[in-house]
Amino acid sequence: MKPGRQRLDKWLWFARFARTRSLAARLVTDGYVRVNGKRAGASATAIGLGDVVTVAAAHATVIARVLDLGERRGSAPEAQLLYEIMGDPPG
Repeated sequence: MKPGRQRLDKWLWFARFARTRSLAARLVTDGYVRVNGKRAGASATAIGLGDVVTVAAAHATVIARVLDLGERRGSAPEAQLLYEIMGDPPG
């Protein structure tokens, strides 16, 4: 992988959009994830800083801009530093 890029499934796991990396890969392969408005075809799709990731999970749809790639799966507050939620929060 090129410097400044990371596998989509790995980033989703680091950012805590999925409990396991295999579940993150399944979100992608089942068609629930878009990168920059285009459906991600493979869990190995490379993402970088500034990319917009849309995750349509069962409980909510989240649109997030990638701020950092991360190096490990840390705590929830640490994971939230990897992205910013775009748009107005519901409610």
